[in-house]
Amino acid sequence: MSQTKVKKLTPEQAALIPVYRDKWREIALSPGPINRSKAAETIKAAYAIMGKKPPEIIFCDRPYEAADIIVSQLDNPKSLLRSQLESKLRGELEKKLRSYLRSKLESQLERQLQSQLEHQLYTELQSQLWGPQEEDLTREASNKLSQQFSGTGRKIHWLTLGKQIDNCIQPELLAAYGSLLDFCISVLNLPHSYGRNWIVFQSIVRDCGWIYPYDKVCVVCERPIALSADSNHRLHAEGTPAVQFADGFSIYAYHGVILPEWYGRLHPHQWQSKWVLKEQNAEVRRALIPGITYDRICQELEVRELDSWQEYTLLSIDFADDFDEEGNPKPVYLLKMTCPSTGLIHALRVPPNVRSAKEAIRWVNWGTDPEEFSVQT
Repeated sequence: MSQTKVKKLTPEQAALIPVYRDKWREIALSPGPINRSKAAETIKAAYAIMGKKPPEIIFCDRPYEAADIIVSQLDNPKSLLRSQLESKLRGELEKKLRSYLRSKLESQLERQLQSQLEHQLYTELQSQLWGPQEEDLTREASNKLSQQFSGTGRKIHWLTLGKQIDNCIQPELLAAYGSLLDFCISVLNLPHSYGRNWIVFQSIVRDCGWIYPYDKVCVVCERPIALSADSNHRLHAEGTPAVQFADGFSIYAYHGVILPEWYGRLHPHQWQSKWVLKEQNAEVRRALIPGITYDRICQELEVRELDSWQEYTLLSIDFADDFDEEGNPKPVYLLKMTCPSTGLIHALRVPPNVRSAKEAIRWVNWGTDPEEFSVQT
């Protein structure tokens, strides 16, 4: 007789899902410096799992400095070991975990665990936190290599360079899978017989920065010495770097949007409304607006009054952060509210199809007509 599969977690087990997600997020995002001795031992153990001899291990202060090393590997793509290392390291772990989950849990519960632990954490770290950082660092690496090749007569093949830069194991993304596996071992009592694969896996996430594995050389990068994120786990800092490495290299970000240094090094209180008119990058412009606040923009920039009702005024502002299908800029509409007792001004953005102050008030208040308000606030 087949064993009855578990359809749902107990309340106590379900309550531990965010605990394990937070645990592995914290492990993955711990700032440096890394313990280079432990990292070196971990790399040697990982190569042994692949059946490879210990490589020459080179440590870099920040990821794009690996560009100085990978230039020598450009003509030998067969030496890239990222796929092989990830396959060997995770292969046994994934095989046993899948077998266990499918034999013990209903498929719906299996998908729920993968979604709430592995997939959710991976998406968060990749798209909201490390994706922007990787993009910035990749750009730095490309610029560095372009400068290095200029005047040498040697041409750089950008597709090959892309493969070289992509030959990178990011421990913080492996942490997403670690959260799922750890939960199954510790909470669901998955038989723990993974041996050195699980030990090496944990050490890579805990003790290493980004890893560029080649046949005979492995480049290991230091972690940032400082990293700051908002409550939604997006890169974010106000007036200071969101990511900073020991040698001073910094990345500035505001709620997940990478900012040029001339914006990022200033606190949003110091940002000027007129910058919104000059900024050409739409994503950066959209980040500047809430940082400056609509309230200040209403007071400091030229706006057009379209309609008013009591202490409410519908405004149109002269800059645009969106475009219609023909590529024409769309105006931005704001509902300005002036407090009768204090004179303080507050502004909210409203949809472009709003044509009157009362209609804007109705939209802000979830369809309630302003005439129905018992007390005006």
